[in-house]
This record gives sequence, structure tokens and C-alpha cells, in this order.
Amino acid sequence: MTKIIATLIAGLFATAAFAQTPAPTPAAAKAEAKEAKTAAKAEAKETKAEVKAEAKTAKVEADAKKDVAVAKAEEKSDKADAHAKAVKTKSKAHAKTEKTEAAAAPAPVVTK
Repeated sequence: MTKIIATLIAGLFATAAFAQTPAPTPAAAKAEAKEAKTAAKAEAKETKAEVKAEAKTAKVEADAKKDVAVAKAEEKSDKADAHAKAVKTKSKAHAKTEKTEAAAAPAPVVTK
């Protein structure tokens, strides 16, 4: 029986405490909703700015990688051109040397 009485008294205190808290007024609820909406807009704007910045950074990195690839390709091309030029110069020099040696060599003597 004492438990039942204790529960009833606790229930009375709880309802009295709950009844004393002021119910939110419609104006306060409206202000909270407006504040939440403003916060959501600000957060969306911030997220959008972050995404833009990340996209810009990714684009810059891609451009840098592209520039490096182009530079490497040009370097290979230049190296191949230099190699071809060197081979051509060597072959010309070799041909000139053979021509000079052929001109300097005495003509064979033919005996009858």
C-alpha cells in the first residue's frame, strides 16, 4: 500500500512540474523554424563552396599532370630528333670520309 501511495504522490509532483513549464508559443516555434531554415541554408552554401573548391583543386591538379605529360612527350620527341640528326651527321661524315679515301687511293695499274 505504501508503494501505491508513493507512486501517486510522485505522479502528482511530476504533473505539477510538467504543468509549470510554459508551452512554446506559435511565435517562438515560428522563430525556431526560421532559425533552423537559415542554418540549413548557410550549411548548404558552405558545402557548395567546399565542393567548388575541391573541384577547382582537382582541375588544377589534372592540368598540372597534363602539362607534365606534354613536357615528357616533347622531351622524348626532342631526344629522338637529336638522335636522328646525330645519325644523319655521322652518316654524312662517314660518306665524306669514304669519298676522300677513294679519291686519295692510287688508281690500279693495269699491265698488258
